[in-house]
Amino acid sequence: MHVMAGVLVDAQGRVLLAQRPPGKHLAGLWEFPGGKLEDGESPEAGLVRELREELGVDAAVDEPLIRVPWRYGERPLLLDAWTVRQWRGQPAPLEGQALQWRHPADVDLLQLAPADRPILRALQLPRRYLITPADAPLDAFDEWRERLVAVIAAGERLLLLRFPSWAPERVRELAAALLPMAREHGAHLLLSGDVPGALALGAGAGVQLKGHQLATLTERPLPLGQWVGASCHDLVELERAKVLADFATLSPVAATASHPDAPALGWSAFQTMVEMAALPVYALGGMTWADVGPARRAGGQGVAGIRGFW
Repeated sequence: MHVMAGVLVDAQGRVLLAQRPPGKHLAGLWEFPGGKLEDGESPEAGLVRELREELGVDAAVDEPLIRVPWRYGERPLLLDAWTVRQWRGQPAPLEGQALQWRHPADVDLLQLAPADRPILRALQLPRRYLITPADAPLDAFDEWRERLVAVIAAGERLLLLRFPSWAPERVRELAAALLPMAREHGAHLLLSGDVPGALALGAGAGVQLKGHQLATLTERPLPLGQWVGASCHDLVELERAKVLADFATLSPVAATASHPDAPALGWSAFQTMVEMAALPVYALGGMTWADVGPARRAGGQGVAGIRGFW
């Protein structure tokens, strides 16, 4: 079942949510408005029709946001979410549903229908994910504090502090020094594999799970307010990430200097895997700022980068 979801975004950056009425599956939970695609309809046409029937608006569909394959019991569906920034008319509850406008950062994930939760995460996540190079020397603490302060001030909102040659306590110290600024700007600092460190640091700190953690963890390692990323290389890991994480990186999309012998996925394989993933996915490996467009066209959240981003 192909279901369209419209993410209506107003001038204040708020999104419109609709509550599933009594008597329906998942009654009481909130969702992004929309409905089933009819035979022969294009996604754009189906979404325009559904928003007219459900809300009484004539929408101008903007762009795809995320496609979420999901299963409620024995019923599989594809939830196809598109952003809508322009429409004629005032949204009204034509099907008896409650409506509310909310800023994405203020929405309680657990109040959403499960299939709609990845849509909220895609709204909350930026297009770029910066990862620090692995070869930072042990005496570069002050240098990297200054560099990270600069990129947060410049608008970057998702950063992985990956310093494999440093002691975990030193990386936590760096994160603690940056967290007040990160919280002020709405940025998130992730630690590489260090779940206890992220728990100790609290709000604004998260973790990027490594492959062995994906294989052994059975539940999400951090509270919902702290981001969890997952490092993935195939569909098996992406399926595990759906249970444990808010988003994933998928690599290598292109050839990289650090792993020249690793076969690159290419955009076609990346797109195929992303279409089967039920969470936002960043393209990683050989990426630059210019690859945000290709990543988005392939269904990805954006790009993650290491050497090419610094």
